[in-house]
Amino acid sequence: MPTPTEPHRPPSTPDSYLLLWWLPVGAGGHVVVHTSRWWEGLDAAAHRRPRRPLFHAALELFVDGHRDIIEMAPAWGAPAVDRGVVATGPVGMRALGRSRFFRYEVRCWRDGILPDRAWAVGPPVRLDLSRESARNVSGVVASVPDFVWGRDPLRIGDMWNSNSLASWALTRSGVDASTLHPPDHGRAPGWKSGIAAAAIRSVR
Repeated sequence: MPTPTEPHRPPSTPDSYLLLWWLPVGAGGHVVVHTSRWWEGLDAAAHRRPRRPLFHAALELFVDGHRDIIEMAPAWGAPAVDRGVVATGPVGMRALGRSRFFRYEVRCWRDGILPDRAWAVGPPVRLDLSRESARNVSGVVASVPDFVWGRDPLRIGDMWNSNSLASWALTRSGVDASTLHPPDHGRAPGWKSGIAAAAIRSVR
């Protein structure tokens, strides 16, 4: 698989690829940096392991001369523009999802903004796709299950969150997401959940 330093770039599809960005959870001083540290501390203690930095994954798609940002983010507090929202889902509990403050949105945002890009750890990982696969990515993203954010819908010991969207989209696009890991020996909670969901054709 490609790495940040030695990307694999098939000459037949030099303009059809995804960039995988690894962003520290809570980058930019967001309050989630504190809650995530508390959660990681509790989880590390429960599993008797050292604490590790947490990462949030986002994808950037390039195909046919266009660029799209693919990301899961809160439905509230976002810029009042067309963000390319293709799906939404509840946060915490399905019943709470009736409120905008307890919903997430899945974006495939043409020429979109990746707010935490400045805090990315290392360069992005380039993942080359065939032109046909790249053109299908937006449809793949739109078909992501609307599982409850923060829960373990598949009972595999891993929550559903923004990382699940990234690993879902990669897996459904033919990329072996199980070989991709965050830098600095970090963790990406939700990554395994997305891979597992992508293997189940009838989850939606």
